[in-house]
Amino acid sequence: MAELGTMEGPLAGIRVVDLTRTLPGAMTTQFLADGGADVLMVEPAGGSPLRSSAGWPGLARGKGSLELDMRDPRNRERIRDLVAGADVVVTAMRPAAAERLGLTPEQFAACNHRVVSAAITGFGSRGPLAHIKGYEGLVMGKFGFFQSLHDATPRPGQAFISTPYASWGAAHTAVHGILAALYERETTGHGQHVEADLIRGVATMDTYNWFKELVARRWPGAFASMGGPWDEEGRPQARLIYALLIAPTRDGVWLQFAQTQPRLFDAFVEELGLTKELAKPEWEGLPDFPDVERRVRLWEIMIERVRQRTYAEWRQAFERNPDVSAQVFRTPVEALDHPQLLHENRVVVVDDPEAGPVRQPSTMIQVDGRPLVPPRPAPRLGEYRDVEPRTVPDAGAGEPPVGGLPLAGVTVLEFGTMFAAPYGATLLTDLGARVIKVESPEGDEIRRLVAFPEAGGSKVLEGKESIAVDISTPEGREIVHELVRRADVVLQSFRAGAAARAGVDADSLRRVNPDLIYLNAPGYGTDGPLGKAPAYAPSIGAASGLALSSVPGAAGSTDGMEQIKRSVPPLHTAGMNQSVQADGVAALGVASALLLGLLARRRGRPVGTMTTTMLATSTVALMDRNLDYPDRPAVPEPDPDLYGLSPLYRLYRAADGWVFLAAPTAREWDTLTEALRPWVDLAADRRFAAEESRRRNPAALAKVLGDTFARRPKQGWEDDLTAADVGCVACADDVPERCLQDDAGFDLGLSVAAVSPVFDEYRRLAPATTFSRSAVKADSSCLIGQHTDAILAEIGVPDDRIAELRARRVIG
Repeated sequence: MAELGTMEGPLAGIRVVDLTRTLPGAMTTQFLADGGADVLMVEPAGGSPLRSSAGWPGLARGKGSLELDMRDPRNRERIRDLVAGADVVVTAMRPAAAERLGLTPEQFAACNHRVVSAAITGFGSRGPLAHIKGYEGLVMGKFGFFQSLHDATPRPGQAFISTPYASWGAAHTAVHGILAALYERETTGHGQHVEADLIRGVATMDTYNWFKELVARRWPGAFASMGGPWDEEGRPQARLIYALLIAPTRDGVWLQFAQTQPRLFDAFVEELGLTKELAKPEWEGLPDFPDVERRVRLWEIMIERVRQRTYAEWRQAFERNPDVSAQVFRTPVEALDHPQLLHENRVVVVDDPEAGPVRQPSTMIQVDGRPLVPPRPAPRLGEYRDVEPRTVPDAGAGEPPVGGLPLAGVTVLEFGTMFAAPYGATLLTDLGARVIKVESPEGDEIRRLVAFPEAGGSKVLEGKESIAVDISTPEGREIVHELVRRADVVLQSFRAGAAARAGVDADSLRRVNPDLIYLNAPGYGTDGPLGKAPAYAPSIGAASGLALSSVPGAAGSTDGMEQIKRSVPPLHTAGMNQSVQADGVAALGVASALLLGLLARRRGRPVGTMTTTMLATSTVALMDRNLDYPDRPAVPEPDPDLYGLSPLYRLYRAADGWVFLAAPTAREWDTLTEALRPWVDLAADRRFAAEESRRRNPAALAKVLGDTFARRPKQGWEDDLTAADVGCVACADDVPERCLQDDAGFDLGLSVAAVSPVFDEYRRLAPATTFSRSAVKADSSCLIGQHTDAILAEIGVPDDRIAELRARRVIG
C-alpha cells in the first residue's frame, strides 16, 4: 500500500489512530481515510474481527495496520506514543473497558492537548444503559426500531432489521464531532473529547414520525388516520401505497414507483391508462377510501396494469415521460451496476493484496467529478510505515476556552426541499452554524406532507432561519447574491440543471463569492441518465439495495396476484419505514461533506465543487455487504421470518413481549450458559457443546432458547442477563419516536425541551454529538418566511423596498 502521509486530499496531514474493532468505528475512519487522512488501525493479535467480513477490503481501504494487544500493560507506552503524535484517536468500547485499558479521554489529553478523541458507544457513556453491550440489535430493539418494521413479516410481532442503520448513524455523527472539533482547534489550538452513540445516530434518520407522534399524543383525533399503511391482513389502508406503488413487470422485474406529488400521481394514472376509469363516480374520494373493498380493488388494478408491460417497455415509458419513474429492486451487490453510478464513475475496482480485484463504491464525496482520493487497498496485517515523530506545541498558560459553539460564525445558505439534503444542514445548526433556508413564498413542500400544520417539516427545519423569496425573478436573484457574499457554504439539492436555471449553480455563485464552499446533494446526480428523475426514499432504497438488505427474500415469485400481494408489504415497509430509510442515510452524509469542506478551507486546502447523492451515499453505507470479489465471505442474512441472524443474535418472545439476545461470538457462550443456568442447562446439551455443533443445530438451539425466554417477563431477562454481561434487552413495544420523547427517553437525555411557533414547548431529539469543551444547542423550527424581513434588513434592504417586494410577491 502507499506510504502513510504521501496521499493528498482535504484531510492530508491529519493523523488518526483507530483503536476500534467494530463496524461503526471502521465506517468512521473509512470516511477520514477517503478524505486523505493517515489512518492507523491498531489491531489485536491475529487481526481485527472485521477482517473475516465481506466488507473488509472497502472498510479498511487506505489505512495502515499495527498488530498490538491493547490489553497487555507492556503496550501502554506504545499507545501513548501513538496518541502523542495523533490529531484524532477513535475508540468504540464501553466506559468501564476504556477505564480498565487506560484509554480514557483524560489519559489521551494528558499525552497530547491537541488531540481530538472520539468515543463511539451503543447507549452512551453515562446513565443506566451505559453498561449494556453496544451491539446494533440491542440498540434497535431497546428503542422500538424492530416494532417499526412489524409489517415486514406475515407473522405477528416485531421484525429484525439487518441493514446497519445505527452503525452508519453512529459513524457519521462521530465524524461530525471529529471534524467540528478539528475546525474549532484551528482557532484555539486545543483538542477535546467527542461522543457519539448508536441510539442518537440512528434516531436522526426519522423524517417526520417524531411530530406525527407528538400531534397524536397532544391532540388525539387530529388525524383522520386508519392506522399503519397495511391492515392485519396485508391490505392497503394508506394513500401512499398507490403513489409509491410496488409491482412486478410482465417479465418479473420488481419496480418501486415514486409519484408522491399530485402532478406526478396524475401522470402515473394517465400512463397506466386509468384516467377515465378513475373519473367515474364509484372512485369518488380517490385515494382515501373508507372501505377496504375499493382500496384493494384499486391496488390490484394498478398492479395488473404494471404487469401488462415488460421492464424494457417500462424503461421506454420513463424515457418518454419524465414525470413517471421507477427503480428496480436491487440487491446491494446488484446496485453497483446502477447506470447512474456507472455514469458518474462511482464504482471502482481496487487490487487488494489478499482479496484480489475488489469491486466497490468509490468515495462518498466527489470533487469536480472525481473521488476525494483514489481508493487504495486495505493493508495486510501489520502493514504500515512509520511517519515522522511530532513535537506537540506547549499548551501555554491558562485553560482552553469552554462553552463556545464549534461552528459559531459559520453561515450556510440552503437551497433544497424535503429531507435528505436539508437535514444535513439541520445537523450543523446544533453545532452552532447559522443556516438560512431559501424557500419559495409557498414554502418547502415537506411542510405540507403531513395533514397537520408544519408537522411534516418541523424536524428538518429545526434551528434554521427561513427567507421566502422567488429566486426565478431578477430581484430574487439579487437578494440571493447578497446573501451569498456573506455566506461560507451553499447547499443545493435540485435535480440536474435546475440550479443553473435558477442561477444558483456553483459557477454562478463563485463569481459572487470566490471562497464559497459549494455542495451539490441531489437524489441521483447532477447529470446522467437519472439526473432529472424525482428521488424519494423508497426509490433510492430499492435502487441502492437498502430495501432488499433488510428483506432479502421479499422480491420473490410473481406467479399470481395473491403471491404478489404477499410480497409487497415487506418491500414497502423496508423502503418506506420512516424511522430508518435512505433520506436519513443521505442526510448524515451531507453533514459530513459540509463539515469536510469547512475544515479543508480553514486548513488552507479548499476543495472544488463537492457532490454527494442519495444513491451513492446509500451504497457507501452498505459497504459491509456490497463489495464483489472472488471467494468473498458470505454476508449474514436474516431468517425468512425476520427473527435475526442466528440463534444467538435474534428476537425471542418473552412472557409479556419481546427480547433481543446478542451473544454471537464463541467467547460469549460460556457467559451465556452460566447466566441461563437457573432456567436451562445449555452446557449439558451435547448438541451445543462446541461452536461447530451449535452451527449444525441452529433450529434446536433457537427452540430451547425460545422456550426458555417465553417463561419470564422481558425486563427480568434484561436485568439478569445484562448483570452477567450478556447482551439482552427488553424490546420496546412502541415506535422509536414515542420511546425517545417520552419521560424515559427525556431522562436519558435523548430528547430535550424546545419551544416551537406551532407546538409551543415540546421535546425534540437531542443533538447527536456532544463535546467535552464545546457546547451544542437544540433550537426549534421556523415558519415560512419567518425571518425574511430581518434578513433583508441585515443586508441593507430598507423597509419601503421590503414592502414593495412583498406586494409584488417576490418575497413572502
